[in-house]
Amino acid sequence: MPKLQSRLPQIKDYPAHLDKMWDKHIQPREDDAPTVISLFAGCGGSSLGYSMAGYKELLAVEWDNNAVETFKLNFPDVPIHHGDIGKLSVDEVLETTGLKPGELDILDGSPPCQGFSTAGKRSFDDSRNQLFKEYIRLLRGLQPKVFVMENVSGMVKGKMKLIFVEILKELKASGYKVSARLMNTMWFGVPQSRQRLIFIGIRNDLGSEPTHPEAERLPITVKTAWKDIVNIMPPVLSPFIRPYVGEMRQGQSMNDVGYKGGYQTKRLFWDKPAPTLTKIIGGVGFGTNLHPEEDRVLSIPETKRCGAFPDQFVFLGEYKIQRALIGNSVPPLFMEAIARHIKTNYLDKLDA
Repeated sequence: MPKLQSRLPQIKDYPAHLDKMWDKHIQPREDDAPTVISLFAGCGGSSLGYSMAGYKELLAVEWDNNAVETFKLNFPDVPIHHGDIGKLSVDEVLETTGLKPGELDILDGSPPCQGFSTAGKRSFDDSRNQLFKEYIRLLRGLQPKVFVMENVSGMVKGKMKLIFVEILKELKASGYKVSARLMNTMWFGVPQSRQRLIFIGIRNDLGSEPTHPEAERLPITVKTAWKDIVNIMPPVLSPFIRPYVGEMRQGQSMNDVGYKGGYQTKRLFWDKPAPTLTKIIGGVGFGTNLHPEEDRVLSIPETKRCGAFPDQFVFLGEYKIQRALIGNSVPPLFMEAIARHIKTNYLDKLDA
């Protein structure tokens, strides 16, 4: 561990910390609160981070039914456009929010990343990668002061670098100074080692260079994250993989105990952050995370803690749906750190 990071503070009571951050989310917004619009909002991981940092969300955009219903439950005061982003015009956004071009503080978005993920085939022509064009279309129409765009690390690996270069070019051509950096959520209060690519853009006329927050906290272990947890047991493992799972020790995958099918079912360590949370692939237990000692997948309360969602955040749907919603989310505490960094270093100075 680098010397600088070894001096970072540590969260000793993680559940209490999450409770404190949830309290920030439910507080009334200040009249001069910074504003944000969230594209590809999912169930609200990024939105919760901005809310924890004191932002007022003016609009969320999401098409998935399950994600929208969960979002509405946890953000009852945030308008949400439930539908195809490709059919949402700039004029509709401005009318809904009461904004004029250039007034929005932050445009946030995490365009679906399956086409770039290192877990997938990483096809250059994957149609899911084209959703970036919709993000850029709205960016150019709204002209926010700042934008934040999150994606997987796979975008800067192998032939996907060609798409990364093209996206960076288009973002800069939209009138922004842009910085892109790989960041790991475990340095920002998230009990999960999850590396993501974060783009931050500052509008050219504001005269500032974009920067990213530096590591803030020591990594949180699974054991610390699950302190005093109230569990709801998950579905039982698929019978086919039970013999393999019983042989797995902490940190091992099914491949380590003789199963060569390519499914990265992995048992967590107690004394380390969780690896990147994955959703269920096929039968229960395939391609996902297992309890450090018990022969089972993680419960929803355990998964929420590792995803930096407070216990009070409610997910809807069956187990697989909830796991997918959490796995597809930006961890709220990670986005809170980014939102706070932008507010302190850019937005507050503009208003001074």
